[in-house]
Amino acid sequence: MQYRTLGRTGVQVGSLALGAMNFGTIGRTTQDEATAIVDAALEAGVNLIDTADMYGDGESEEMVGKAIAGRRDDIVLATKAGMPMGEERNHQGSSRRWLVTELDNSLRRLGVDHVDLYQIHRWDPRTGDEETLSALTDLQRAGKIRYFGSSTFPAHRIVQAQWAAREHHLSRYVTEQPSYSILQRGIESHVLPVTEEYGLGVLVWSPLASGWLSGAIRQGRQVASHRSTFMPQRFDPAVPANRARLAAVEQLAAVADESGLTMIQLALGFVTAHPAVTSALIGPRTLDHLHAYLAAADTVLPTDVLDAVDAIVAPGTDLAADEKHDTPPALLDASLRRR
Repeated sequence: MQYRTLGRTGVQVGSLALGAMNFGTIGRTTQDEATAIVDAALEAGVNLIDTADMYGDGESEEMVGKAIAGRRDDIVLATKAGMPMGEERNHQGSSRRWLVTELDNSLRRLGVDHVDLYQIHRWDPRTGDEETLSALTDLQRAGKIRYFGSSTFPAHRIVQAQWAAREHHLSRYVTEQPSYSILQRGIESHVLPVTEEYGLGVLVWSPLASGWLSGAIRQGRQVASHRSTFMPQRFDPAVPANRARLAAVEQLAAVADESGLTMIQLALGFVTAHPAVTSALIGPRTLDHLHAYLAAADTVLPTDVLDAVDAIVAPGTDLAADEKHDTPPALLDASLRRR
């Protein structure tokens, strides 16, 4: 396992981090299976575990808490808040009212008295930066969180939050968690330059592009992944973006074969090669999945392989632009861009 410093915190984390979204209902993973995955990951040198309140409506946090019981101090524990938790209109977002309440809920589910990294799951356009940052700063001073970060923020919001922290003399976000893969490289043109400018740690999610880069999706094969059962539109060959992804995957598979790599090694080695990236989040549902990911822990791609990837998917390019998660709201809702 390679280790990097998480932004400017001084905390050392592995180049692969364990994402727990699949623990519980979402991934049909039992507590025993989740504990076995955590055991194997820690034994392999993974030391950061990332979850969120909304994964399984708190189920993932509960399972992570049981899996790490008795060894909390050996783990960099991260969770997130901000996505809706139930139907109540104020049980979401990044207001002080909600964050103070929901952090206590997360700590209870995890069975701990603090988390190392508390992340705002998505930018909340209804809440001002000062409101959110002041609440997070107070929670930090109370000892309930060590650091806080953002997740899937547009680049301009990352910049604005940094300036707001300075303007109001508050603690600042020290990490960003964006989506990044060979097939979705848009953040290279805007988010990653900003994180480098401000010295933020970067924990990338979906480095296998929802399974497109797992090696299981190839030309002529029927897509039968777990994710395709509840997100069929992302794998429908009638969709132009999916045809573009499949064409790229076929070319990438040839590069991997010629280099003696699995597709997973190519995919994870690519994202962790970027100097702005601290860790890639892996989200196994089974031990077999985990072992396949861990085989990429020490993968360092040579320049000719990285150049071959650039020739297939140009730097800064998103092959499925409509699946971006940091699009400004006005581009998605016409009422926000018209008088």
